[in-house]
Amino acid sequence: MLDRRYLRENPEDVRESLDDRGYDVDLDEILELDAAWRELKAEGDDLRHERNEVSSKIGQLKQEGKEEAAQEAIERSSELKEQLQQVEKRTDELEDELDEAMLELPQVPHESVPVGDDEADNVEVERWGFDDLRDLPDEVTPHYDLGEELDIIDEARGAKTTGAGFYFLKGDGARLEHALIQFMLDVHREQEYVDVFPPVPVKSTSMRGTGQLPKFNEDAYRIGGDEFDEYDDDDLWLCPTAEVPVTNMYRDDILLREDLPLKHQAYTPNFRREAGEHGTETRGIVRVHQFNKVELVNFVEPEESYDRLDALVAEAAEVLERLGLPYRVLDLCTGDLTFASAKTYDLEVWAPGTDSDDAPEELGGRWLEVSSASNFEDFQARRAGIRYRPEHHESAEYLHTLNASGTAVGRVMVAILEYYQNEDGTVDVPEPLQPYMGGTEVIEGHEKVGESALGTDE
Repeated sequence: MLDRRYLRENPEDVRESLDDRGYDVDLDEILELDAAWRELKAEGDDLRHERNEVSSKIGQLKQEGKEEAAQEAIERSSELKEQLQQVEKRTDELEDELDEAMLELPQVPHESVPVGDDEADNVEVERWGFDDLRDLPDEVTPHYDLGEELDIIDEARGAKTTGAGFYFLKGDGARLEHALIQFMLDVHREQEYVDVFPPVPVKSTSMRGTGQLPKFNEDAYRIGGDEFDEYDDDDLWLCPTAEVPVTNMYRDDILLREDLPLKHQAYTPNFRREAGEHGTETRGIVRVHQFNKVELVNFVEPEESYDRLDALVAEAAEVLERLGLPYRVLDLCTGDLTFASAKTYDLEVWAPGTDSDDAPEELGGRWLEVSSASNFEDFQARRAGIRYRPEHHESAEYLHTLNASGTAVGRVMVAILEYYQNEDGTVDVPEPLQPYMGGTEVIEGHEKVGESALGTDE
């Protein structure tokens, strides 16, 4: 949430940021609400001051024997009380309206963010791992075909049991997923992250605190449907990212300076409808409704947040580098930033199995986003009421929050299945993962089971 004072003092900067981001928000209406609220609040303050003055005179007038004047003062005090109650009620109503309107305003991008309309205007700032690529088959089989051939990815049975966008991992596919999760957690422990194992369902207040609500409710899975409100016990959403529960651990809390920087990591399954992405990718495990990832969440002092953002990018990238997976880093433009982010770097791993328009021209394949490292500055902290006390005797201030995926497990698996693929259709297990798979060096696949394996429905 933006600071009201900042909005009041810098309306044109906010208006420009809305244009740069492509958001259609009636800023004038919000400013008018704020002006009306401040006017009513001032009126309430004046009424309260006058009532206090009148009330303080009543006893004195009675002592002086001025009963008629005292009675007039009592009547005036009663009138002022009634007026004040009406003004306070309307002030509270306006404040609620203003708070709801402020929730619609996205974060103002950092001055270093490139201005652009969409992902086509993102700026590549780094590539890694392309100087010494491993030898690949003449034709790399896409992960969805390879997964079916090896019988380690089963989309058909996932669709049968749950629906499109869900899948089974089997045998070495499941083992590879578990190995990646444990490997990532171990890497980030070395980076001094403290493990958190959060609850998966989250309340609307938590979703609002990190900025998922009210803008992106269509992409989230609500438990029990849409008939609940935030005061119901059943007001729960399936976690879209561990950023939500981990950040809200400290909602309405005050941390101490010596607690910071606070670095948490959390593995969770995540659930998203991808409501705006129908038809964009119907095969494979790249764009699905349930996926695993390890999330890195940071709480820091404001003056350190951009140094921490650079470090966060490096911490997420270390996973890819240890696995030997080529990747690139993008500085996201204004039109591609998420709602709450002031600045974001995307890490995209190279997957050579399916060609796309934006892939390296000489290599083919495609880029898969596996991490977005974002600095939210105090945007989430304001929404969630997360503060810190610089010194024990000083007033509490809003801290800065950051997060990154460390990384998206399924998409890293896609990159491994395609980049470490051999000519005979097997897949080499990257050396750092082999201890997590009981020493397995090569995924050779499994025999399919059931009559469907024979290619007949009978």
